[in-house]
Order: sequence, then structure tokens, then C-alpha cells
Amino acid sequence: MMPASPIRKLVPYAEAAKKLGKKVYHLNIGQPDIETPKEVFEAMRNIDFKVLEYSHSAGIESYRKKLAENYKSKYKINIDFSQVMITTGGSEALSFAMMSCMNPGDEIIIPEPFYANYNGFACAADIKIVPVTALIETGFALPAISEFEKRITSNTKAILICNPNNPTGYLYSEEELKELKDLVIKHDLFLFVDEVYRDFCYDGKKHFSVLNLDGLEKNVVVVDSVSKRFSMCGARVGCVITRNTELRNTMLKFAQARLSPPTFGQVASEAALKVADNYFEAINKEYISRRNLLVEGLNKIEGVTCPKPGGAFYTIARLPIDDSDKFCQWLLESFSYNNETVMLAPATGFYSTPGKGKQEVRIAYVLNKTDLQNAINCLDEALKVYPGKYVKNIEIKSVM
Repeated sequence: MMPASPIRKLVPYAEAAKKLGKKVYHLNIGQPDIETPKEVFEAMRNIDFKVLEYSHSAGIESYRKKLAENYKSKYKINIDFSQVMITTGGSEALSFAMMSCMNPGDEIIIPEPFYANYNGFACAADIKIVPVTALIETGFALPAISEFEKRITSNTKAILICNPNNPTGYLYSEEELKELKDLVIKHDLFLFVDEVYRDFCYDGKKHFSVLNLDGLEKNVVVVDSVSKRFSMCGARVGCVITRNTELRNTMLKFAQARLSPPTFGQVASEAALKVADNYFEAINKEYISRRNLLVEGLNKIEGVTCPKPGGAFYTIARLPIDDSDKFCQWLLESFSYNNETVMLAPATGFYSTPGKGKQEVRIAYVLNKTDLQNAINCLDEALKVYPGKYVKNIEIKSVM
């Protein structure tokens, strides 16, 4: 059965709260409020098509060539444009990869908590997610390789990670990725890596791509997207990259079955590649400021534990509550402070192991700092009056 999205399933309650006149601070969804680059809209306004045609099933060639050039110049990743397939968002990229690499009943190992829609993609492909739990006490660092090895069976075909991670914000190190490389080679597995948030890395840390790991040419599949990088969620344009020719040919069959990715979105995405690096510098400074405000504010609230993320714009916080699903609904249905409330994503939907995440929520720090501070104040007041069970705080170990 296709699972409900923990990010969107409470939308009816938020809509009802707004109809009652409440202001709702949306910390549940990764919709940036950062302006989309002006180059994108200029390109859209200057379109002079006479016919709005299908693009190639693998994507417009000029865009794929510019993407390959961008990977080389900006990220030091050497790929040919033929190794890039444009998709309808990163979601379709991962779906194509799963369906091309795996058969019904096969297993994929994913560190949890993980992006909730991975559940949906796996369900659609009729494959089984085997979770290995990352711990809030370590800031959600990569679990021990021995824990992955314990879960490998004859049905295991792949490992999937998100780097930097959604929903935890954890940034995997080069050393952690090399450990995964050795495991993947040992058991001849695919390594899927969602690198959508690669440009959002903080505190002097750098993103290391698995595409720069030697010896994994046949094993690595990278998923990317313009949605968060350029604040273009509505463009619905992503890509999937692999040097595995046989796999690319298989994915192309799925791409042909859906005909082509969005033409307007590809035009907009190609234009976005002209954006200067200072665009990201300014954005990262803003997100660091928001992150610090949020994490410091949350950890000042009695009973709340929140690690400091190293990338992306999400964090998982543990709250003094009995049930995150009930609490998040209660916030919208029954609580307000100064006629305001907060919409959070219950973390239960980001785990595959039953019972995990019941005291945790995912928070997206995509609001301006004034709204973010107001949301923190709301949450503080809500926890003072929430009738659910109190849970003692825990200590976070340093992962620096």
C-alpha cells in the first residue's frame, strides 16, 4: 500500500487552521523562500518556440552538455553528457534507477531516518526497504558498516543514501563514503546517492561526490535536481547520472515510456546554470544564520534535543512528547499562541522501523528569521501545555 506523506498528510488541518484565522508557520516542507534566479525568468520570457515539441526522452542535448560542463568546472566531476539523463524531478530519477536495477522482491538498504518519499518509490517498484538506524545521539552519522553487512542477503541489490541528508542535515564524509565503496564492491551492489543538496554545506565542510570514487563506475547512480539548488521546485526537473552503459540503456526505456521531461523546465534549468557562484554564497550564509537560530532556540527549550546539521536545510529534533503524529495534528487543531501555530512533519514517516520517530519531528528551516523565531516561540509555548507524556532529554555526542 502506498504510504501517506508525513510532509503533506496534515495539510487539511493546516487549511482548517487558516480558515479559523490562525497564522501557520510551515516548517514541514522544504519549499525555500529564497528567490529563484532572475536568469531563469528572463529565459522563460524570451522563449520564441513556434511549436512546443517533445524533447528527447533523455532530455534536451544542449542542457545535458551544459550540465556535464558544469559538473566538471564546478565540482571536478568528469562525465560525458551521454551519461546524464534529464528526469521529471529527482523523484523520477530515483524511481527509474530503482526499477532499472531491481526486480520485485529485491531489497535496498537505507539509513533511517530517510526522505519519506523513498518509501513511495520503493512501493511503486515493489521492492523492500531494509533500514539501518542512524542515531540522534551521534548527530545521525553513518551507522557502522557492520550494521549494513548484517542486513545484506541474497536479495540485496542496492544501498541508498542522501548526501547531505534529508531529513537530518547530516553531511557524509569522504571517509564514510569510502567505507561504503568497499562494502558495495565486496557484495557487488549498486550505490544510489541522492545529491540534491550538494551546494548546501556549512562550517567550512565540503561535499564529496561518489562520482569521484574510483572503481565504482558500474555501481554508482547519482540523483540530482534543480528544485532546491536554484529554488525551482515547480520546474520539476532533475537528472540521473551513471557511467554504467547497460543501466543507462535500461533507464532510457522507462524514459521513452513517459515520452519526455518538461520542456519549459529544461529551458529554465539550462538558464540557471549561468548563475554566478556568489548566488550560492549568499544563500549559504542565510541558511547558516537560520540554522543557528533554530538549533540554538530549540535546544534552549526544556526537554528538546536538536543536533546541528552540516548541510541541506533540515533537522530532526527530539521533543518531550508521547507521539509526534498526535502532537503535530494537535498543534494545528487545538493550539495557538498569539493566534499563530506551527506545522511540523512527524518523524515516524521518515523511519521504516515500526515505533521509531515517535518523539521526533523533521523541521525545514526555510522561513525568514523573524518567522522562524516566532515559530520557535510557538513551539516553546505549545510544549508547556501539550497533554502528552514528557520524555527526558538526551545528550548529543560531538560529531565534529
